[in-house]
Amino acid sequence: MATESSESEEEGKIRGGNDKLNIDDDLREMGKNAAWSVSSCKPGNGVATLRDDNLETYWQSDGLQPHLINIQFQKKVKLQLVFVYVDFKLDESYTPSRISIRAGDGFHNLKEIKSVELVKPTGWVCLSLSGTDPRETFVNTFMLQIAILSNHLNGRDTHIRQIKVYGPRPNPIPRQPFQFTSAEFLTYSTLR
Repeated sequence: MATESSESEEEGKIRGGNDKLNIDDDLREMGKNAAWSVSSCKPGNGVATLRDDNLETYWQSDGLQPHLINIQFQKKVKLQLVFVYVDFKLDESYTPSRISIRAGDGFHNLKEIKSVELVKPTGWVCLSLSGTDPRETFVNTFMLQIAILSNHLNGRDTHIRQIKVYGPRPNPIPRQPFQFTSAEFLTYSTLR
């Protein structure tokens, strides 16, 4: 499993963050396969800054809350983790304090699957999309929406520096219950 941010005793509160993004080999970044949109942005701080792999740039909203980030996929995908890079030390009142994650087939049927409160986060914050049932390790969806409900110090606009969305890596051989790990095993994995 990827390294998760430290959670306090209170459910749904996340403190701190991680300087480095550590991801297991069994996960892959799914955001590159999606169409991204935001509810609003300041000129020069649009949706492209969420995906440019530069921690110095950021998306800045412009308008009333909630601020929305929409991630739409062409086909139904399995999603497991969302990583958000925020920096309270640099952004102060622009830093999100409450985030809601919603999933569905489109805008018409989004349902909240996760709600978290961030306490002065700095770094990568890991948001697991798994439910309360331990067998639910991912969400199968066409669309993910990240809603910033409030900011620290009652700030109006928000800054988010990066977002990464991860899902399970598919088995390279369809209808194969286990994975071969070497080239030699892969050579003899099927019969003609």
